[in-house]
Amino acid sequence: MPDRSTRPDAIKDFLNVAGQTEVRTVLADPPWQFTNRTGKIAPEHHRLSRYPTMTLDDICALPVQDVVAPTAHLYLWVPNALLPDGLRVMQEWGFTYKSNIIWHKIRKDGGSDGRGVGFYFRNVTEILLFGVRGKNARTLQPGRTQVNYMATRKREHSRKPDEQYELIESCSPGPYLEMFARGPRKNWIVWGNQAETYEPSWDTYKHNSHAERQKKTLRGNGRLITVD
Repeated sequence: MPDRSTRPDAIKDFLNVAGQTEVRTVLADPPWQFTNRTGKIAPEHHRLSRYPTMTLDDICALPVQDVVAPTAHLYLWVPNALLPDGLRVMQEWGFTYKSNIIWHKIRKDGGSDGRGVGFYFRNVTEILLFGVRGKNARTLQPGRTQVNYMATRKREHSRKPDEQYELIESCSPGPYLEMFARGPRKNWIVWGNQAETYEPSWDTYKHNSHAERQKKTLRGNGRLITVD
């Protein structure tokens, strides 16, 4: 199975990218490893083994506490089967779990997209954990009326809905950091091995999110720039 270990150079790169600004909100979608009790990849996730992953210990070892403000928010994506791991990562990064947002993956007709994997049940949801650190860490005013639920169509492998950004920006203060990012985003610090090279195919996937119908993509200086 491909592995992305938290080597000293990876930690150095993370600090070089994220350590220049005192971040107040972090969004992270770690490349989790799906293994069973024997330590082998779970059969229901075997097709995912070709994607790079990190061990739980390596994810926990990332020095997130070194780049965030004393009072900060964390949004952490975690698969249903790895909920305990997600809570451990949140704790190791210095945050306390408070709530979650459920992402319901739907078909074009609005029904549940049952193409997901799962050993006990067919997963049609993913969990976005929400945690805080420090004093007076409540969400901004829009968060007081924001429901903890998103329903959008599934996208390319592991890609999360673009609606998350508007939700986070309305409910939590900047500066913003996205870890394990797929591409650059305006007003966000991004860190990840796909952040500079990822180019989504809007022709293929634009129907999956209403956000894509409201954006144009421009190319400049070798980077993908997204503008409203």
